[in-house]
Amino acid sequence: MSLQAGIVGLPNVGKSTLFNALTSAGADSANYPFCTIEPNTGVVPVPDPRLDRIHKHIPTDRVLPAVVEILDIAGLVRGASQGEGLGNQFLGHIRSVDAILHVVRCFDDADITHVEDTVDPIRDIETIDTELILADMASMDKRRERVRKLARAGDKDAKVTLAIFDKLGALLDSGKPARAGDWDEQELPVVMGAQLITAKPVLFVCNVDEDGYEGNDYTKLVSAHAESVNAGVVIISGRVESEISELEDPEEREEFLKDVGLEEPGLAILAREAYALLGLRTYFTAGKKEIRAWTIHEGDKAPAAAGVIHGDFERGFIRAEVYSVDDLDEYHNEAALKSAGKLRVEGKEYVVQDGDVMHFRFNV
Repeated sequence: MSLQAGIVGLPNVGKSTLFNALTSAGADSANYPFCTIEPNTGVVPVPDPRLDRIHKHIPTDRVLPAVVEILDIAGLVRGASQGEGLGNQFLGHIRSVDAILHVVRCFDDADITHVEDTVDPIRDIETIDTELILADMASMDKRRERVRKLARAGDKDAKVTLAIFDKLGALLDSGKPARAGDWDEQELPVVMGAQLITAKPVLFVCNVDEDGYEGNDYTKLVSAHAESVNAGVVIISGRVESEISELEDPEEREEFLKDVGLEEPGLAILAREAYALLGLRTYFTAGKKEIRAWTIHEGDKAPAAAGVIHGDFERGFIRAEVYSVDDLDEYHNEAALKSAGKLRVEGKEYVVQDGDVMHFRFNV
């Protein structure tokens, strides 16, 4: 399952710095707009302490966490929807991702140029939102015209779609993103099928200085805005996270975290929040060769979960043997779990729960 979150924001807000710290991929980071032109891509592990709990009881050669693919997309500027600042190219990259990590500058530093000359996070958010809404409006105009022709020709499905598109167009015209709409079960698939940028879930990432982890006046503004649009917020210092990512020795890293008052890197929180933002869940497989976290969508049933490993597992699914990490902590091994009746046998209709440990039986 390939899942992507795109880092966006104005130039010089710290996108590439955060990306570098997330992925250690070495993306260029410079104090001028459009340093990033093509999106850099990195695969980021999702920290999950349950992996260590499983490994404590089941010795294995490898422990593999779930991952999220992160794209560092170049900074948008005012007028991007009309092609300003390579806007068309950048908007195309944003359109391809599953979720948006919107980095907002929440620190003062006279040595780092701001494209709008002053630091104002709400203005910056509105600049990005406006450009994305304008881009979606242009896309919707084209889609709506095609559907309108079909509706005029008497296509019943087109008439239903056109009504939804009209509602969606009115929302965008009012300056609100597609995700702000109140969509029912019939409307939502049509809205998502339109592939609009503003329909994607958003997580605001407040980039602060080294003293800003507890929040500041800028982050309070962003938090209030995020609450009003039903979005999440994470506070991170790109500068501090970059220093943490450069420390290879675990003891040095732990000491550094204590010095800056952190229990874990802020980027660990960001990775988990990005994972949750996409509506994802984790199940585990555990054996002598490896312990591994697998990514599924909330509500997926056992055959679909098996299919994440291999399509043959889903096609030939017979049953799943399932237990919880909590029960493993109590009984220590699978033999004891089975004796205690804690290893369940589930069929095709079983909805996989976050944190299940699973073995699949299937026909080849």
